[in-house]
Amino acid sequence: MEKSCSLLIHFDKGSPAMANEIKEALEGNDVGAKIDALKKAIMLLLNGETLPQLFITIVRYVLPSEDHTVQKLLLLYLEIIDKTDTRGRVLPEMILICQNLRNNLQHPNEYIRGVTLRFLCRLSEPEILEPLVPSVLANLDHRHPFIRRHALLAVAAIYRLPGQAGEQLLPDAPELVEKTLSSEQDLSARRNAFLMLASCAQPRAVTYLLSHADHVPDWGDLLQMAALDLIRKVCRSNPAEKGKYIKIIISLLNSSSAAVVYECASTLVSLSSAPTAIRAAANTYCQLLLTQSDNNVKLIVLDRLNELKSSHRELMVEMIMDVLRALSSPNLDIRRKTLDIALELITSRNVDEVVLTLKKEVVKTQSTELEKNGEYRQMLVQAIHSCAIKFPEVASTVVHLLMDFLGDTNVASAVDVALFVREIIETNPKLRVSIITRLLDTFYQIRAARVCSCALWIIGEYCLSLSEVESGITTIKQCLGDLPFYTSTEEGEVVDASKKPQQVNLSGTVSSRRPVVLADGTYATQSAASETAMSAPTVLPGSLGSPGNLRSLILSGDFFVGAVIACTLTKLVLRLEEVQPSKAEVNKSCTGALLIMTSMLQLGQSTFLPHPIDNDSYDRIVLCIRLLCNTGDEVRRIWLQSCRQSFAKMLAEKQFQETEEIKAKAQISHAQPDDLIDFYHLKSRKGMSQLELEDQVQDDLKRATGEFMKDGDDANKLNRILQLTGFSDPVYAEAYVTVHHYDIVLDVTVINRTKETLQNLCLELATMGDLKLVDRPQNYTLAPETSKQIRANIKVSSTETGVIFGNIVYETSNVLERTVVVLNDIHIDIMDYISPATCADVTFRNMWAEFEWENKVAVNTVIQGEKEFLNHIIKSTNMKCLTPHSALDGECGFLAANLYAKSVFGEDALVNVSVEKQADGKLSGYIRIRSKTQGIALSLGDKVTLKQKGGS
Repeated sequence: MEKSCSLLIHFDKGSPAMANEIKEALEGNDVGAKIDALKKAIMLLLNGETLPQLFITIVRYVLPSEDHTVQKLLLLYLEIIDKTDTRGRVLPEMILICQNLRNNLQHPNEYIRGVTLRFLCRLSEPEILEPLVPSVLANLDHRHPFIRRHALLAVAAIYRLPGQAGEQLLPDAPELVEKTLSSEQDLSARRNAFLMLASCAQPRAVTYLLSHADHVPDWGDLLQMAALDLIRKVCRSNPAEKGKYIKIIISLLNSSSAAVVYECASTLVSLSSAPTAIRAAANTYCQLLLTQSDNNVKLIVLDRLNELKSSHRELMVEMIMDVLRALSSPNLDIRRKTLDIALELITSRNVDEVVLTLKKEVVKTQSTELEKNGEYRQMLVQAIHSCAIKFPEVASTVVHLLMDFLGDTNVASAVDVALFVREIIETNPKLRVSIITRLLDTFYQIRAARVCSCALWIIGEYCLSLSEVESGITTIKQCLGDLPFYTSTEEGEVVDASKKPQQVNLSGTVSSRRPVVLADGTYATQSAASETAMSAPTVLPGSLGSPGNLRSLILSGDFFVGAVIACTLTKLVLRLEEVQPSKAEVNKSCTGALLIMTSMLQLGQSTFLPHPIDNDSYDRIVLCIRLLCNTGDEVRRIWLQSCRQSFAKMLAEKQFQETEEIKAKAQISHAQPDDLIDFYHLKSRKGMSQLELEDQVQDDLKRATGEFMKDGDDANKLNRILQLTGFSDPVYAEAYVTVHHYDIVLDVTVINRTKETLQNLCLELATMGDLKLVDRPQNYTLAPETSKQIRANIKVSSTETGVIFGNIVYETSNVLERTVVVLNDIHIDIMDYISPATCADVTFRNMWAEFEWENKVAVNTVIQGEKEFLNHIIKSTNMKCLTPHSALDGECGFLAANLYAKSVFGEDALVNVSVEKQADGKLSGYIRIRSKTQGIALSLGDKVTLKQKGGS
């Protein structure tokens, strides 16, 4: 059994000092040597050595020393040595120490007195403290505040001694401390006195606080913090009294100390639901958000605001602009949290103001050159996107500004803009013409392949009028440049066709060339078009000083974009047939499109590029060529209508899912039918302030809607009870496990089933995995056929399946040896740490590519339906299916779905389920789990393996 320790010093055991060397140094007259020897002795004692022979040496040679450092080290030595024998009685040699301590308490030097008083706070032996009490009390009236504040600490420590010992030594301590508090001027001393009253004589502390309520704002911050702590304790034990304390808290909101102001706001929120109080707390948090420079403080304050948003959304809506002022911080985490809070507070009244602020922030990212500007711009684009989807009327004010960023060098930000434009043009038909016009004007600026693909799809689907269709075809042709993409010279060299001197002015490419070695070893000249594939546009609209963006992408080998170009041109030509009366113009455009497609196929199969065209892109382009050569009404309908209808259906389903999630989040509480009805209008209002009236009304409303009811279900609690020993064991034990984020609490019930008294019964636990025991085990005595509740706290540091194992050890009067009962293992389930979450498809794909840990589990189940198996996995792993239900419709014998969850530690868990139905009706396939850490991937894999059979 380890001893309690109030001192911890790092000690390297590599070269321990010898006891005789320490003794010689202590007996000498060199003060420096004595200090070093004392330090070595303290370190040895802390690491388990006993050194019994040193005590007399220290009494003879160290006690008389006048050096302050020696005296301080002497007190540390006395603090850690054993002062009692094996039976718990004080050692007789401690009498020598008492006399020295009494002398120190009357020493003319204030430092010696102060450190001695501080040392007395750590003594727990009444026999040693009893002769020192008069000297301690005498120091309460000392002229120096350093001594008075430590004397108050010593009085509090003595009064709190276990049992009745403290009250016997100092029966009138509360009266003395209260008297000292009323006359004391030093802030720290007053705080110590107030804390002593709050812990040992709470009614006296409450009386003092209420009698000085008007002067609390003038107290120092230390005393104000102590007062707030007392208010929380009192109101927790007696909620009916909180009205008189809320006035004190609100008066402290104007304190100059940021710590006091923060604690006031937190206390207000925890005690009251009155709108005035919540509004005051929210205002305080917003002020702290602006005035504090520490990013950690801002993040904590944002967490508090987020909690307020959940419970008092209607009041927080008023504060949205104050919250958005936190965007001035350059820290991305702060900006992200701020935007997350603001987006949930948007209403039709404030949406215009919020969007205007976000637009200003977008413009700022363009004008200033900061390292994370691209990422911040992406966050702003997503926020504006969210606003525009909820409130379509604001889309017209932002869509044109954001379209300037389609050519952003930050590809992720540009993709978000493209997706935003795609959704707005479908949901806001009035903006279609202006968006298409702007897109065609700025299309040449787009350099990223993914953005080009999205923009081309928009052009192909939403260019409806004759002028728009012709402009779309012309824009694509200009961005592709002159055809063919390459030519073979007489010498066998393969060169870019745009390099011919007579075509320089038409193609718009740079005429510089240089020889390069191709993959097959031949030489070729290469234009700048293929070198600047992803460079940002630096030319003005209409300029011919740079190569076309589509040409650059195709010459860099991106044939997926080529296939998208072919599809877009096909749609535009098919639509042109409907809106263009001139058959000749239609044929001219059709042949131009066919020429472009055949040129891309020719380029893809040539040696000009190191990699040939991929099969998918080749087949797609060939399909487009065949379609333009021979079109039917059914095919025309599919290409011109079905694509857009599918997109509209996808948006509608996405909107429906979001609405369902909002409904699911709304907590519906119901009161019990036999609950007491408290009629507010029939209550007496005498002596009640407006704030107290508001608070009572809110409490009544909460009670009526069932918000005071506990969420816990008794039936669920029974499921969490684990039997630790057998029914035939002399000691029966069972544990109730509570998992709360970073903490696991084990409430263990131990029952003595024998007819004997069990002595020194100890519950010894050990852990495996990222679990850590917090408390040291204690010994108990258990009478025959009685029970004992033992609580063990365990800290969790990561999402990993952990194991708690141990045993119960006890002694009986008849047997000298200790008896050991081995306990069943307690497995901590990973499901307690992870919860379903959502993320965008792009984010999921990025994380899937980045995460290095993968666990691949083969499907082995008796379930025969693909969807039934998927639902079973979702339920077993507590994850959310990101794949929409519409994508899982139908019966094709194959299913692939993505699942996502997030742990309480912020870790992401990604799962891909791919199953196929075999000819015999059984399912086969794989479940792949990816995460950033090994623990979550392995633990989830074990869970899937255990549960996938379908039996449980």
